[in-house]
Amino acid sequence: MSFLYKDFIFIPLIAICTILVVYNFADPVIDFLSRKSLGKKDEVIKYLKLMSDKVDEKKVTLLMLLMSFGLGAVFFVLFYPNILLGFIFGCIVTVAGWSLPLVIVKILFEQRCDRFGDQLVDGLTIMSNGIKSGTNVAQSMERVIEIMGNPLKNEFQKVLSQQQLGQSFEDALIDLGVRVPRPDVQMLVTAINILKETGGDLSQTFDNIVFTIRERQKLEKKIQALTAMGRFQGLIVTLIPFVLAVIFFIIDPQMIMPMFTTTLGLVLCATIIVLQLIGGFLIRKIVTIKV
Repeated sequence: MSFLYKDFIFIPLIAICTILVVYNFADPVIDFLSRKSLGKKDEVIKYLKLMSDKVDEKKVTLLMLLMSFGLGAVFFVLFYPNILLGFIFGCIVTVAGWSLPLVIVKILFEQRCDRFGDQLVDGLTIMSNGIKSGTNVAQSMERVIEIMGNPLKNEFQKVLSQQQLGQSFEDALIDLGVRVPRPDVQMLVTAINILKETGGDLSQTFDNIVFTIRERQKLEKKIQALTAMGRFQGLIVTLIPFVLAVIFFIIDPQMIMPMFTTTLGLVLCATIIVLQLIGGFLIRKIVTIKV
């Protein structure tokens, strides 16, 4: 009877305490999770709009939630019935997933800008030849659109479309510089806008820009070749602990399982991951040389 009496006392007390904690901290916790998981949505959408005119914000929101809480829930289920281990790795994956969409979109955006820069040399050569034959800049851009592929074709089409909708050609070029924030593009936009005001030989200006871009690209390729070994070594050093863990797990699971089932092992795992990430980041910084 005494045990039942204690249960009747403690169970309602625990329930009341739980309700009070949830009532006081639910809004801050929900706000924190929403800010962390969706706080970078606007920046993700900004990069997506720079790459494409059609962006479904609802799909972006759903994708960001799936890449954070969704992947965290998957890892939690994978480690079941070890709830503690599943909770730890689920939280790690969830936190990593908060920044993952922005990182992926930035990488795609940078790759697109790099492709645009590579195509710009051929595009400016075509425009220079068109200027020499007597066409204006807009007509030369139409010739580039007919010959070149994306993303150069798509960006030049946007410039001409904006001009047809009533926007000045100079402003349309400035928008191009915003969508593709590269020094070569800024140099092209500035040169065209200045020469349209002051007059000058556009074809010669295009030839000079092409020469500058080609020389810079040669230097970048040389730097990439010289630092290729350092980047490869950094990748190998970063992956070695994880590869060894997989090998040990295949050869002798009982030997490696204490790393994931004991407190000391979990602390060591967390330390290894943090140190490897720091080391990989520092190596990448050292071998990355911007021109």
